[in-house]
Amino acid sequence: MDPHRTRVEHDLLGDRAVPDDAYYGVHTLRALENFPISDTPISIYPALIRALACIKQAAAMANSELGLLDEERAGFIVRACEEVREGRLHGQFVVDVIQGGAGTSTNMNANEVICNRALELMGRSRGDYAALHPIDHVNMSQSTNDVYPTAIKLAAWFDIAGLIEAMETLRGAFADKAREFADVLKMGRTQLQDAVPMTLGQEFTTYATMLGEDQKRLREAADLIREINLGATAIGTGITAHPDYAALVCRRLSEVSGVQLITAPDLIEATQDCGGFVQLSGVLKRVAVKLSKTCSDLRLLSSGPRAGLNEIDLPAMQAGSSIMPGKVNPVIPEVVNQIAYEVIGNDVTITYAAEAGQLQLNAFEPIIAHSLFKSITHLRNGCLTLAERCVRGITANRERLRAMVENSIGIVTALNPYIGYANASAVAAEAHATGGSVHEIVLARGLMSREELDRVMRPEELTRPQPIRTLAK
Repeated sequence: MDPHRTRVEHDLLGDRAVPDDAYYGVHTLRALENFPISDTPISIYPALIRALACIKQAAAMANSELGLLDEERAGFIVRACEEVREGRLHGQFVVDVIQGGAGTSTNMNANEVICNRALELMGRSRGDYAALHPIDHVNMSQSTNDVYPTAIKLAAWFDIAGLIEAMETLRGAFADKAREFADVLKMGRTQLQDAVPMTLGQEFTTYATMLGEDQKRLREAADLIREINLGATAIGTGITAHPDYAALVCRRLSEVSGVQLITAPDLIEATQDCGGFVQLSGVLKRVAVKLSKTCSDLRLLSSGPRAGLNEIDLPAMQAGSSIMPGKVNPVIPEVVNQIAYEVIGNDVTITYAAEAGQLQLNAFEPIIAHSLFKSITHLRNGCLTLAERCVRGITANRERLRAMVENSIGIVTALNPYIGYANASAVAAEAHATGGSVHEIVLARGLMSREELDRVMRPEELTRPQPIRTLAK
């Protein structure tokens, strides 16, 4: 096909020459010219394109059932939508992710691509809008103001499922390591100071538990975005739509997408409200904050190898320096830390954009969508990378961990019930001043017998609640 051939399309601003091989049309062309912002097309988010195709398919089906769209046109629209849902023509979704117009450019891009593919299926030329029109037919009973937020919610639902699955992979990796390290005694720390003993398995169990809790919170947030405003049209009054359209299109969209959606009880409120996006973003921030804390722990625990904690070894992934031979850096936890910082920033963006909505519409949903999808996508990729390229390869420096426990003053806390706080404090002060071990000082002072002390200092006694057999006099 000649790349220089064009077809002429018309909009309210006049005629424009559109590349003849393009499935998009004049509205998309103008958006390409108006928004050269990020050089990132909406096709970077396949779930969004899939969601748009689901909506256009459900709308065609509902309009046909209501007698508003003839069966032939509806059938070709449905076929074109099914192809897009399967991944075809995604490269034709070319408008920038950051755009003015409350998402109108994205909606028009979808209308035009689906229309022109349907025209091909009808045996007609792209741009033959007398036979099938992108607005009159593909966009029938719709407005960007109900299509776009519904698409964001549906796409987020699709992507959240992938994020939860990735979190489960990471949770499982931490749980596996927790079992592997169940018998490895170490010192716990509070405020970076020696606290009381624990096992490395207990430490890794906490990371698995945190991920499990956040999976539950994500499912709760996802449940909130099942409520959609499709059928609201411009501001929620349903103008240009059949009275039965909103309920019917919701049923059809649920069937097409496989997601059980709900029509909002107040469509005017739902059209201007971005609370569901704010809630979801807040949960994503929660995931990011806790994931970043975990990665900071891994970096700290593996610091060294000679001058740091050196309690664990992370798998070596690449040379760490262009000047220091042999240096290996914790690059995988570092990249996940940076993802977390980005997600926190995205949450700020979403918060401001949601607050900035005015009267019956929020014009800033494109940046909300872009920020949400970035957060979900990068968190998903980060969880998988952390699991496969870091956590599964972590090893414990068992001898060093045991030596630090034996040399720690912090173990004196375990003796409080047996020798009393005053005696324990005196032992701790002497150990700190002389460099002696708590074990030997207790014996030298005659505070406990060697048999009693050995029993109390066993790992199973130090790392979980136990009956107190000997109380301080």
